[in-house]
Amino acid sequence: MRVALNLAIDGSIDTTIERASALRARGITNFWASQIFGPDTLTVLALVGRELRDVNLGTAVVPVQPRHPSALAAQARTVQDALGGSFTLGVGLSHQVVVEGLWGMAFDRPASYMAEYLAALGPMLKGEAVNVHGERVTAVTTGTLGPRDVPTPGLVVAALGPKMLELAGSLTDGTVLWMTGPRTIASHIVPVLGAAADRAGRPAPRVVCSLPIVVTSDESDARSRLDRDYATYGTLPSYVAMLEREGASGPGAVSVVGTHEQVLEKLNHLASVGVTEFAGAPSGTPDERDAAIEALVAYQRAI
Repeated sequence: MRVALNLAIDGSIDTTIERASALRARGITNFWASQIFGPDTLTVLALVGRELRDVNLGTAVVPVQPRHPSALAAQARTVQDALGGSFTLGVGLSHQVVVEGLWGMAFDRPASYMAEYLAALGPMLKGEAVNVHGERVTAVTTGTLGPRDVPTPGLVVAALGPKMLELAGSLTDGTVLWMTGPRTIASHIVPVLGAAADRAGRPAPRVVCSLPIVVTSDESDARSRLDRDYATYGTLPSYVAMLEREGASGPGAVSVVGTHEQVLEKLNHLASVGVTEFAGAPSGTPDERDAAIEALVAYQRAI
């Protein structure tokens, strides 16, 4: 299981580059960053990757609704061209409260929309021409979008429900998860995703698991703080479904929490249930966050 870190991109681009450089010096070479309400993540990652030529970067995730697949494919191929390492484009559907409430866009039949979107985006990322005329997505190109001679970016989808997991397995390289615990990964995510990939004749899919991580001697207190800090995710339907499937009371219950040794054991457990990459979100006090990074580095060195 590869380890990575969720890279905060708030603040100036110089600050983000300095943050990534400091983490790189400690041994972290794989980073994921989200697109929520801050800077444009793809632009920031292109600049980070241009400065730090040996890091692997990914988006977890870019919501698809505001960006036509042609625009996103061209931008992703441009980011890949800027990097010395590799780039993975992680995409997702966001949430109804955001798509309808903040963007004024339709959220009905989201899996159907994503299927049409991926039918266009996947070939575009490879530099192929497409001619997609779906019910919701139309995309026509006559040739390569973005730079011509670049490696194809990786493509993963934020997928939790069966329909989305089937799409991820059959049309992309895998999935990137958030707030999903090991029991659910073993019994639901990996089997559904893997079966879809098998039917499509695709390689074994990537399973990127992102969770808060806290190294502490007071596990109960840390989990209570995580429940408070990540309370929003305990109210969004897609994450609520995963927490219920896990039998978890809230975000704190699925987070990776414990002493240094306990955290390493939990990382080993995630690897054993099929996680191919763990993207940690260090949380808690500055000392706890620093200790979480040290634990990720120690795990990486041991594998």
